[in-house]
Amino acid sequence: MTSDCTLSNDHLSLSVAEMGAEMQYLRTQSGMDLLWDGDPAYWTGRAPVLFPIVGRAVDDRIAVGEHSADMAQHGIARRRAFALEEQSKLHCRHVLRADPETRAQYPFDFALYLTHALSNATLTVTARVENLSETEMPFGFGFHPAFHWPLPGAETQPHLVQLQSGSSPTQQPLQSDGLLMPNREDGPFRKGCLGITEPLFKDGALVFPNGTEALRYGAKDGPGLSFTFHNLPDLALWKPVDAPFLCVEPWHGTASLVGDGPQIAERPNSVMLAAGEAAEFGYSVTAEI
Repeated sequence: MTSDCTLSNDHLSLSVAEMGAEMQYLRTQSGMDLLWDGDPAYWTGRAPVLFPIVGRAVDDRIAVGEHSADMAQHGIARRRAFALEEQSKLHCRHVLRADPETRAQYPFDFALYLTHALSNATLTVTARVENLSETEMPFGFGFHPAFHWPLPGAETQPHLVQLQSGSSPTQQPLQSDGLLMPNREDGPFRKGCLGITEPLFKDGALVFPNGTEALRYGAKDGPGLSFTFHNLPDLALWKPVDAPFLCVEPWHGTASLVGDGPQIAERPNSVMLAAGEAAEFGYSVTAEI
């Protein structure tokens, strides 16, 4: 029995796969695709969930106390099948529970719930992480959705990312190996606006620690997507060279810094979740198309 699900209302339709509880499409009822389609010529992902690390670890190896293991970029959840626990026309909830295979890499009992819900032209994605172990559990968490660039209906118009506050957050440079430099520098936002161009991403993703806030991606006076975030203080934007999509990535935690050790607890902005406790994260995106 499949754990895939499909949601639909008068504005949007959405499909979520059991593998990684990853969205497969998000489209308007007029047939405009908003989410990237996973073309392997550029990137097979669409909207992976990042847990229990965000980004890369030094030598792709993590540790929790005396336990150490190999762990690929962005963790294990994106490569695991989730079970479908609830579904209606407008929402579905998947869960990933720890098992012997996950514990071999990440030595905790946990439950990770992913809920996708539609309300008018808004999609809300919520994650709940439960620590079912008897000890404190360190982790990072993030979302990695990719949206078409340009957006449908705005093919000839320049696209911007506009921060609601008009701020200009600092940037943390990312090395070619996926690790972050320890220094901060002035970022490319100017009074909250960033024009999306190919040269902007020539060195990889743009990472803004503690830089998330409500934002809009799209044409200045045309179609766009408006985002709000919950408990996700870090922001990244990523667009591979010549790829027809932009990733808007809210995180709690980032890649390791150059020179860091393998301990998850020492990674930037890691969550330290007490035994028996839970933490929630989420974002909403409204289609203005």
